[in-house]
Amino acid sequence: MAKVFNVNGACRSEKHYMVDLSSRLEAIKKMVDDGEYFTVNRARQFGKTTTLNALADYLRSDYEVVSLDFQTMGALSFEDEESFVEAFAGELLDNVEDFPDGIEEQFLAFAERTARINSLNALFRTIKQWCGKLEKAPVLIIDEVDTATNNQVFVDFLAQLRAYYLKRPKTPAYQSVILAGVYDIRNVRRKMRSEEEHKTNSPWNIAADFNVDMSFSVSDIAGMLNDYESDYNTGMDVGEMALLLYSYTSGYPYLTSRLCKLMDERLAESEVFPNKTAAWTREGVMEAVKLLENETNPLFLSLKNKVEDYPKLRSVLYDLLFTGKPIPYTPMNDYIEIASMFGFIRNENGTAVIFNRIFETVLYNWFMSDEYSTSGIYDAGLREKNQFVIGGHLNVRRIMERFVESFDELYGDQDEAFLEDVGRRYFMLFLKPIINGEGNSYVEAETRNRERTDLVIDYHGDQFVIECKIWRGNAYNERGENQLTEYLEHFHLKKGYMLSFNFNKKKQIVIQEIVLRDKVIVEAVV
Repeated sequence: MAKVFNVNGACRSEKHYMVDLSSRLEAIKKMVDDGEYFTVNRARQFGKTTTLNALADYLRSDYEVVSLDFQTMGALSFEDEESFVEAFAGELLDNVEDFPDGIEEQFLAFAERTARINSLNALFRTIKQWCGKLEKAPVLIIDEVDTATNNQVFVDFLAQLRAYYLKRPKTPAYQSVILAGVYDIRNVRRKMRSEEEHKTNSPWNIAADFNVDMSFSVSDIAGMLNDYESDYNTGMDVGEMALLLYSYTSGYPYLTSRLCKLMDERLAESEVFPNKTAAWTREGVMEAVKLLENETNPLFLSLKNKVEDYPKLRSVLYDLLFTGKPIPYTPMNDYIEIASMFGFIRNENGTAVIFNRIFETVLYNWFMSDEYSTSGIYDAGLREKNQFVIGGHLNVRRIMERFVESFDELYGDQDEAFLEDVGRRYFMLFLKPIINGEGNSYVEAETRNRERTDLVIDYHGDQFVIECKIWRGNAYNERGENQLTEYLEHFHLKKGYMLSFNFNKKKQIVIQEIVLRDKVIVEAVV
């Protein structure tokens, strides 16, 4: 059976194209060898379950591995202590093949509620006996652990784990405990309802830091593509393809695999891409990105739900996307912590940035969609969109000309504070109906600030770079032109575009071409 790219559930190396997990497993095993208790908290569809399954197999030669999934226990299992003990004992019986003499019967009594008392204390006394009789040190792995984190019984369970961890020099206990989920188990109040805020925060303060990078590096992606290439011989440039995929996803596992799956299964043998060789190209990646950004998948729905659950999170993301205001990456800030925990942002040199280009575009489109029905500048782009595509190619100069005219007509009498805040966003609103369904655009995180934003447009295999900036005088403008030429060099482009918002009342609204070295810059002033 041929391998496929998998985005549904855990990956298995015999069935799916995967990155090489060996370095990650080695690093995690070192933590287990050191007797660490720790949490693997990563965003949805970040490869946690795949990694844990591989880890369980990796550890079995040295340890007695007990691998559980709290999601299979059901919500009622966490309503009270007796229900939890019954369900937990049942999970152990289902997932452990052999128990030492007398231990299985004790767990069976808990699972059938025939024990003298179904309490956490009694359960952990049996666990202590079990650990003491094993030939190999036991390791407990629990996936989807945040299924339980809005219940007091789970806090009590963590307290017992902590107590036995501290008594390990004298009392048999797990060699290592690994809990995995989205929420950081050390701060379970994140999932507690408002009326439950009096509940104790997690007492599991023994948890070691988990610093293993689970995102895909360029070399990780290249390894996965080499495996695919050995099966299909498409002739792709694996290094270039891996770098391009990483540039859009920043190594987010689901997004990387989803793009690969789209190219392999949706694009190859389509009208535009007649075979796999045609699909595994730069143009194929751009088309796959467009398909991905316009689909409704479980990851995007999950992110949307999180923004709706945490209203202030929306304002943090909005500031990052539209205002260019730098936001320090401060984990002590609740909403920076939440945005990071859910995978919206990452820490880049002490500054919070949106995790990847795809998330940026999806969030841009969602946030701006609220304005589609009321925005005059969106309507202007929608009315005139047919004049901007000639022979299948985008005429960006004409787009800028009409935007300048429309913007001045609609908003020319607004004050500077208004124009500075909305100018760049309004250009994106004007652009949206023009490229919708045929291309996409994203903002380069490295250039986004209050003064400057570089917008990159992908359209039918062509790329365009437009620098949107605030006019701060001729000297500043010349620096911007030089910066843009450097950026064009990065994209291997000869022509770039500059949209300058000038708040000088005596300004002239112009479109002009500037030649700098071997580059041509089309500059519009509004």
